[in-house]
Amino acid sequence: MFDGKSILITGGTGSFGKQYIKTLLGQYKPKRIVVYSRDELKQFEMQQVYNADCMRYFIGDVRDKERMTMAMRGIDYVIHAAALKQVPAAEYNPTECIRTNINGAENVIHAALENNVKKVIALSTDKAAKPINLYGATKLCSDKLFVAANNIAGGRDTRFAVVRYGNVVGSRGSVVPFFQKLLDQGTDHLPVTDEAMTRFWISLQEGVDFVLKNFKRMRGGEIFVPKIPSIRILDLAEAMAPGMDVKIVGIRPGEKLHEIMCPADDSHLTVEFGDHFVIAPSINFTSKHDYRSNELGEEGETVEQGFEYNSGTNPDFMSVEKIREFNKKAMEE
Repeated sequence: MFDGKSILITGGTGSFGKQYIKTLLGQYKPKRIVVYSRDELKQFEMQQVYNADCMRYFIGDVRDKERMTMAMRGIDYVIHAAALKQVPAAEYNPTECIRTNINGAENVIHAALENNVKKVIALSTDKAAKPINLYGATKLCSDKLFVAANNIAGGRDTRFAVVRYGNVVGSRGSVVPFFQKLLDQGTDHLPVTDEAMTRFWISLQEGVDFVLKNFKRMRGGEIFVPKIPSIRILDLAEAMAPGMDVKIVGIRPGEKLHEIMCPADDSHLTVEFGDHFVIAPSINFTSKHDYRSNELGEEGETVEQGFEYNSGTNPDFMSVEKIREFNKKAMEE
């Protein structure tokens, strides 16, 4: 699908972007891969590793519509990964978060339409489902923009979809490298926000593979959610530092005890497939789709009314030993 094609990724110097590009270069022969981001130092450092002939580095901000439109000339597929993601930072700097996560999303959509891009997938987050913090609220707005973009495409063939998943093991700012840094510094305890806290758990490579497959599955307007295991935060601490004391420090501003990826309020729109869920659009499109099947011919079934995909009630929980093995493998990928 990506052989001979041009792909652009916003926020391409982040953890996801690097793994995505590594996978594209390893499995396909793309015509061009464009990294679009605003940090020239990160781009320079990335060029030392990813310097294939097809690589292009484009300095720009998703807030800049003209620059975004220029960068997408001749592009076939877009992955929108750029965002301001730190929950406390967003609480204290709401306007900046809105400008990047909402206005930036709108710019990506218009740039894709103006350049007749074939398909766009925007990365979302569990925090966009029943949001209680500003970051989650901006990502919910972003999700709605990308879903509705299929209606404003008019006669163009451009299609938009969203991929939503939770904590990525080892990504920048996530709990595993934070705990590991404390352990490397010789800490005698690990700070835990709440004893009852749970999280969905996915590796970077699993996230990349899921996005790649959904380019083939998508019809336009879907929110794709992978079926993945949950972990208990106390089990994570035990897996990383057996027997070490933990200190309960309380929930940070805007933080949840449990993650939700398919809210109960969307159960009438949610379709369950073998390894993922799809949340169908709540609005009608001029082109009618039955989201109980996809472009790969996979068939799904509508979930029961009131169903919620929640990390606290997920039937699949990792044991301490499984967490230890999973983290080790994830960090080596």
